[in-house]
Amino acid sequence: MPAPTSRPPRPKDRHGFEVAIICALPLEADAIEALFDYCWDSNGPPFGKAAHDTNSYLTGMIGCHNVVLVRMPGTGKAHAAAATSNCRASFPNAKIALVVGVCGVAPFKRNGEEIVLGDVVISEGIIQYDFGRRLPGQFVPKEGPLDSLGRPNQEIRGVLARAKGISGRQLLVSEMTRSLSILRQNPEFCAEYPGVVYDRLFEASYRHSEDHKPCEQGGCNGKLVPRCRLQPKGPNPTPAIHFGLMASGDSVMKSGEDRDREVEARDIVAFEMEGAGVWDTLPCIVIKGACDYADSHKSKVWQRYAAATAAACAKAFLSFWMPPPSEAESDLPPNKRVRLHASEDAFTIREPRDQPVFLVPFLENPLFIGRADVLMNLQSLLFESNNRKIALVGLGGIGKTQIALQLAYWTKEKKQDYSVFWVPALSHASFEQACVQIMDACDIPTTDNNNAVESVRQYLSSKSAGKWLLVVDNADDMQTVMGSIGVEKGMYQSLPQSGEGRILFTTRYRKVGVSVAGRNILEVPAMSPNEARRYFKEALIQEMSSADDEVMHHLLAVLTHLPLAITQAAAYLNENQISLSEYVQLFENTDRDRIQLLSVEFHADTRYEQSQDPVATTWFISFNQIRRADELASRILMFLAYVEPRAVPQSMLPKGESQQQLTRAIGTLRGYKFLDKRGSSEVFDMHNLVHLAIRSWVAENDLEKEQSQAVIARLREVFPTDEWENRDVWRQYLPHAIKLLRCPEDNWSDELCELGFWAGRCLLVDGRVIEAVGLLEHVVAIREKTLAESHPSRLVSQHGLAIAYQANGQIKEAVKLQEHVVAIQEKTLAESHPDRLASQYVLAIAYRANGQIKEAAKLLERVVISDKTLAESHPDRLASQRELAGAYQANGQIKEAVKLLEHVVAIQEKTSEESHPSRLASQYALAGAYQANGQIQEAVKLLEHVVAIQIEIWAEDDYRRQLSKDLLQHCYERLEGVNSVVS
Repeated sequence: MPAPTSRPPRPKDRHGFEVAIICALPLEADAIEALFDYCWDSNGPPFGKAAHDTNSYLTGMIGCHNVVLVRMPGTGKAHAAAATSNCRASFPNAKIALVVGVCGVAPFKRNGEEIVLGDVVISEGIIQYDFGRRLPGQFVPKEGPLDSLGRPNQEIRGVLARAKGISGRQLLVSEMTRSLSILRQNPEFCAEYPGVVYDRLFEASYRHSEDHKPCEQGGCNGKLVPRCRLQPKGPNPTPAIHFGLMASGDSVMKSGEDRDREVEARDIVAFEMEGAGVWDTLPCIVIKGACDYADSHKSKVWQRYAAATAAACAKAFLSFWMPPPSEAESDLPPNKRVRLHASEDAFTIREPRDQPVFLVPFLENPLFIGRADVLMNLQSLLFESNNRKIALVGLGGIGKTQIALQLAYWTKEKKQDYSVFWVPALSHASFEQACVQIMDACDIPTTDNNNAVESVRQYLSSKSAGKWLLVVDNADDMQTVMGSIGVEKGMYQSLPQSGEGRILFTTRYRKVGVSVAGRNILEVPAMSPNEARRYFKEALIQEMSSADDEVMHHLLAVLTHLPLAITQAAAYLNENQISLSEYVQLFENTDRDRIQLLSVEFHADTRYEQSQDPVATTWFISFNQIRRADELASRILMFLAYVEPRAVPQSMLPKGESQQQLTRAIGTLRGYKFLDKRGSSEVFDMHNLVHLAIRSWVAENDLEKEQSQAVIARLREVFPTDEWENRDVWRQYLPHAIKLLRCPEDNWSDELCELGFWAGRCLLVDGRVIEAVGLLEHVVAIREKTLAESHPSRLVSQHGLAIAYQANGQIKEAVKLQEHVVAIQEKTLAESHPDRLASQYVLAIAYRANGQIKEAAKLLERVVISDKTLAESHPDRLASQRELAGAYQANGQIKEAVKLLEHVVAIQEKTSEESHPSRLASQYALAGAYQANGQIQEAVKLLEHVVAIQIEIWAEDDYRRQLSKDLLQHCYERLEGVNSVVS
């Protein structure tokens, strides 16, 4: 396989160029040209152009792509369309066009997320916002199907989906930052960040004082809109990358009020002038840097920097792009095709489906130093001696994870036929979450019970998985890893077994290492003094002098050369700008009793001989410093002690008085390296040892009860309801809620029961039925002991459990429990009360599943009559009508079922999105009623539509998709003379 940075051969002619980059302004094109890895025009004869082509071209290489740079003669859609048409004639094999340059942006997306100057926007679609009719007193945009530009093609949508993921976004930002650094080094380009002082956003209604003059000269002094992201972050902050809908037009958007109206109406994120002209001629992505806020206060100060960030992002984006193979390539076997790699120091983003997968949640560590002996031993044990399981054992903070990460990237580079996977063993929830990610990356079908862990185990145990390395990181807890006999299955029993696979465990508990790997244990020593010194100097901002050598030697010895301790000490020094001597003095004045207490806990967990944990001394200094300096940061620190240490969403953290205060608090914790941010996402990780140390610190300060109550209250406050639209939020929160819910029954408060109830409901919606039943049974058991029989919270918990029972196939239990709930509510609630109607609805569904059709129909008729007080399009009313129609059909009342379902579908087609599950369910039900009524043509037409939508939104093995396909096939067979087959 060619090296990632290998240069493609010079094309024979213009047919060898597949990527066009189109720029409207000279400074935009200059930035792209500066990032060429090689310029063909400067090192050989020109490639020329087609007859009558008036474009100006420059050909070269970016990454593994031969690209042609198109310099437009002017701005606007007409120039862009003409330039693209000419380019298509001269370079007929161009498969994608990147429109790169500067644009105006919405300072706030519709969801409230900030965009600041210098950020980059990547288009997910283009609309022509100035294309329409000018009527008296108003402008009416044309938005019919023939007027729409549509969405990008499937190939581009796939690349965008990769780039928007957590790991993809990390890589995109990393590669962009690298290219931006190259542009900054060119003094002629002037690509330096202009500074926060020049990033001014006025209120939308405040207009520029004097045309043709900048704000400073024109006297603009209106109120500025505060932004959290504009806190000082050094001379060269990293630009953010946004994905969204761009508005393209021939006129420049210079009105804050019009801008905000477009944002609210269409969820626009940026305004530009060329994309619409390119869109219809070539598959297109628009990548533009924010140089103004699309208001009247425009300035050229940001143009060069914005052009630089856009060009850098475009180069990074090309590392994701692999065009479909040509006809000649498609005849070759996959292993003979050229494969494109993203970069030297990051994982492969796009490869043929049969190629190895690299799924590691972290970028390669640029500060990794030494450990050559450990790495050589690991490589030998795993790949030469053919040991299938190795345990990397050592004290917490010794660098086990970083060594494993280095091995993962070494395997990627040197063992290119191996897939590499990474799973955290912090808890069953985090382990399952990683397995879901592996399923997505490998397109693994689910097992019958939708168990991601079992699906991954079966796949990696099969020959189809090929060779692989699996890193099981932080396997520290014996019960989590090995389980308890007769009580709980450990994750070890769920790991794959394959002669082609290798598993590396990292653990700080030797007993776990012996249990999972037997005699194949590799002890990780502390860094050597020389390695520690080199690493410390790399981690420090301040330069070290020879006079500091003795103090540094003493400090590193006290820290026992532990990498994590060195990292923390360096972070403290960098943050507080104190000398080494001052730090050592502060270190040695710490309360020794506290250190001993924390050391005992760590010693028990790790089974090591040291009576004192050296990391704790540094952390206690930092904890107390934070507590004195930043009250909110201290509260967040204590909050984190009670939730999972990994994948903590910012939205779940305690809030301050303002967003700015929260940003500062998080910055404090990140400054001490207690929190790590995952790329540009709002998700944070904490090292497991830090997590344990905080728990000890909270206990020592007698804050356990207070803090646990505060965490429960906060999670209950932010945990969403189980609506499908909330799934992205509650999927993030569930591992943390489940951790809180694993406390003794005596500690379950009303708030914890409420949290458990909603967690159970969300587990049910997510298809984790068995977990949902177990959790809801626990909630019901507690509430039956503590609440009166008619208490609303007790009844709603029983109601939720009945739904879970039915989903789990426990129909009789569901009927019995829900009959009890309905009987109580008939005595205590009005006939039209929503809770009573909801319970009757659920009981009716249970009756129908139990074969009690007449009872179900009778109950649903009552519910439907009561629902008439709701709006005709209310989801509850429509759901009741759909279920009643199902009962009618089961009872042989086919015509009544058809009539009612046609009514439901007609309303939902007006009020719900085409892909909404409820709308699809109603259409499927109507098709079934049509089929039962002999209206086969109508059933086929409706089912073909449903199946087409389901193919787009649901996995191939989704049971709903399969049901629709089966019914459609049955209808085809009933149609005389039709031989269609559902694919």
